[in-house]
Amino acid sequence: MPPLAAAQEQRGGGGGDHTLNAPRLRHGTPERAGLDARQLAGLVSDVRRLPEGPTPWCAGAVLLAGRGPVIAAEAACGWAVRYAAYDETQDTGVELPPVARVPMTANTPFDLASLTKLCTSIAAVQQIERGRLGIDAKVGAYVPELTAAARHGITIRELLTHTSGLRPELPLYDAKDAASRTDLLRAEEPSSPPGQYLYSDLNMLLLQQVLERVTGRPLDVLVREGITRPLGMTATSYGPRPDAAATEDQRRPWGKADRGMLRGEVHDENAWALGGVAGHAGLFSTAYDLAVLCRALLSGGSYGTARILGPDFVDLMLAAPGLGFRVDQPWFMGELAGRGAAGHTGFTGTSLVIDPATDTFLVLLANTVHPRRRGPDNAPRVAAGTRLARAVI
Repeated sequence: MPPLAAAQEQRGGGGGDHTLNAPRLRHGTPERAGLDARQLAGLVSDVRRLPEGPTPWCAGAVLLAGRGPVIAAEAACGWAVRYAAYDETQDTGVELPPVARVPMTANTPFDLASLTKLCTSIAAVQQIERGRLGIDAKVGAYVPELTAAARHGITIRELLTHTSGLRPELPLYDAKDAASRTDLLRAEEPSSPPGQYLYSDLNMLLLQQVLERVTGRPLDVLVREGITRPLGMTATSYGPRPDAAATEDQRRPWGKADRGMLRGEVHDENAWALGGVAGHAGLFSTAYDLAVLCRALLSGGSYGTARILGPDFVDLMLAAPGLGFRVDQPWFMGELAGRGAAGHTGFTGTSLVIDPATDTFLVLLANTVHPRRRGPDNAPRVAAGTRLARAVI
């Protein structure tokens, strides 16, 4: 290992630097956080209404928002489990009797869906920091068996920025066995020229293969040892998580598999077909654990006495267009976008945003696909981001 890489390896990137003492999260008043109390009260009120009405946005939701190390707004509302099934003839959920429902709490785990991509991306940047991975190196240099990616010269940066040209997904859930799924990934050709943005789960699936090859460790171990354990994110893990908020009564034709009402099993069909651990989906977590991750990134990669990344590599990851993260996207960040805010959304109803310019964070988790998936509606996320942006004093 080169001397620089060896020094980086000793300093952290998943280890834990006990010379650090980055502030930990604590609950406090909006005033203590430098935030306007009326705007935060409006934010909480808005979120509490999301599970209400004849066509609720979600069955239940959890909110955490704050500035610096202070959690200044928190809410848990609605139901973690509300429906027994979906009735396609009536286009409505079959509600459980009240005594059988499970109320949402601040500690309810959620299927994070594509928020999983953030941890996969952090794991990749950790290997870049350690010198084991070159950001502009070709995928084929690490995993030659990914023949189509190798032939087209797809790079690590293109995977992280969704500019590889790979289409959004492959029907891996329809493949007959693991070997067939692997063959599909290896043979997949770009569908558009490289360099153009095209969001694709396949980027993170290929990145997973690269990470597992260069480290000799499975992705779930990389995430646990490099991210969640150092940060004390004890509620974050791959499934199954039987205590999680329910997602979908997954059936065809609206779903891609016939699995029934899901709770604690990954919603994403490809992640399910891959055994629940995938680069693009599979993690479960709570709002508080995600707030810890937000705080670590806003603190330059450190939280308490742990360091998961150095400040320069956090800056690299969060600089536009973002490595794994989306940067300045008003369609889900609202008025937080515009000064370098970074974040992501998940298909099941999850999202997070961090704004380094104002040192603010917003975690909004909801089970919007319970009892079944609908068309995207980001208006509540936009409203939440705008409330927090306007709260900054």
